[in-house]
Amino acid sequence: MNDSVLDIPGYRLHGLLGKGGMAAVYLATQQSLQRQVAIKVLGKAEDQSFILRFIREGHLVASLHHPSIITIHDIDQLPDGRHYLAMEYLPGGDLARHKGELFAPERAREIVRQIASGLAVVHAKGLVHRDVKPANILFRGDGTAVLTDFGVAKDLDLDSELTQFGIAVGSPAYSSPEQAQCQPLDARSDIYSLGVILLEMLTGANPFRGSNYTQTVMNHVQLPLPSLPGSLGPFRGVLERMLAKEPEQRFANCQELLAALDALELGDPDETRLGPGLQLSASRIEEDTPAARPAPRRARWPAVLGVLLLGGALAGGGFYWQQQRQVDDLLARAERRLAEGQLLAPAQDSAEHYFREALRLDARSQAAQTGLARVRAAHIAGLLTLGDQRLSEGRLQEPAQDSAAHYFRQVLELDAGNAEALDGLRRLLEARIAGHLARAEQSVADKRLLTPEDDSAVYYYRQILGWAPSNEQALAGLHRVASQYRDLANSAYRRRDFPAALAMIERGLQAEPENPELLKMRDEHQELLASARAARAAQSSRPVQRTSAPPSEPPVENGNPIKRAWNNLFGN
Repeated sequence: MNDSVLDIPGYRLHGLLGKGGMAAVYLATQQSLQRQVAIKVLGKAEDQSFILRFIREGHLVASLHHPSIITIHDIDQLPDGRHYLAMEYLPGGDLARHKGELFAPERAREIVRQIASGLAVVHAKGLVHRDVKPANILFRGDGTAVLTDFGVAKDLDLDSELTQFGIAVGSPAYSSPEQAQCQPLDARSDIYSLGVILLEMLTGANPFRGSNYTQTVMNHVQLPLPSLPGSLGPFRGVLERMLAKEPEQRFANCQELLAALDALELGDPDETRLGPGLQLSASRIEEDTPAARPAPRRARWPAVLGVLLLGGALAGGGFYWQQQRQVDDLLARAERRLAEGQLLAPAQDSAEHYFREALRLDARSQAAQTGLARVRAAHIAGLLTLGDQRLSEGRLQEPAQDSAAHYFRQVLELDAGNAEALDGLRRLLEARIAGHLARAEQSVADKRLLTPEDDSAVYYYRQILGWAPSNEQALAGLHRVASQYRDLANSAYRRRDFPAALAMIERGLQAEPENPELLKMRDEHQELLASARAARAAQSSRPVQRTSAPPSEPPVENGNPIKRAWNNLFGN
């Protein structure tokens, strides 16, 4: 079915979010509840066991309830027979989009903590995820990390079903040593994968990723934890246990890991910053404290009453002017801090603080109200400047609290329709797309078309389409990759290496599943293969006749039906 006219009853589709070799994900609105959802539609699959795994994934995830586990809303079947899952839509993208970026230690710990708490629920159900990697960690709009893609999750007591055949399931760059060696797995394997992710967020690199599959596996088995910079010292002990080569030396479960993460003392430089006290308030309190004024040990009521009346008369005339002097002093301090650029910090010695103090004393002060508006405007201007600087430096998304995205979004929190911030986010997206296009072109030049799975041309093109589904350069790039595999398939056919030809066709369809040339080639290949098997079966069922062949008969090798079919189809 043409996905441009895809119709799912009960849903209104808005566009493609992403596409893989076996499924596509669409953004849609569930009409009954008017909520946005992501719909994962399985491609046409001949393998019934794969369809059953897809359905099992939906049922499995629907049984798990945790803020850091994606929510499944619906599972059903299209009129053409394809199955689909309707799930929670997560607008924050995935962690893989931040590859190579440095995370603030607090943010890295929080992401790992959220995923570990979700994994604790998974493991409590007797399951192991088996594919914990950045591409399977998505973010809600509020920044909450969410674990997704349970397609290879497996009951722990049934794990031997795969390992007995030597099948390694997961992503090599994040696989535990026992997973890479096709050994039985438990919860500690997921903890190892999460440790690799934590190390990558803190250092900006995955030291275990090799140039090929074999090297990556060997690195997980042999490579020790690299040294960490001094600022990351508090993480050393946690990472050593998460990334221990032997499962027995890791955290036994996610509860132990969570306790260790909570015990980390990362420190906060802002906690040691001392700001000057507000001397005006202190002096006013001191002056107004009754203990500061001597009082007679004995006083007769008439005398006391006379003193109070006299004090009241004096205060009635002087209180207003005293208050005005305080307001004027606060306004003067606020103007000085505004000129110095101390808009919001330190908290007790900033322009905002003094303007608010002035309003506390005189709620109608026009000068204080105007001052706060100027502070807000200056703050927005400063955030926009920082956003532009980080954009020019290439610090697009990370560090989380000091990036172009952070500053532009800060502006939008203060002024939702700010045109400059919206334009900044647009330029940021363009920069991210340009960066991924460059990485994709380099991957093509390096012949990294499909692998590694998170550092290949197809990976980068699909990331771009996740941000901009109609991006022509990314679509053309995927088509170019598919065309290269088509050419490789034709070369294999000319060598009469039919298995290699089919492998190239399948790889091309991973890049562009709807490529008409590759689909036709695959269908023709299957037809040729089926006819060859039928001819071979028919030939083996006929009795052998010992007659000499006429001289005009073709050579014996041309009697192979699949070769004859190839010659008829492509020419010899």
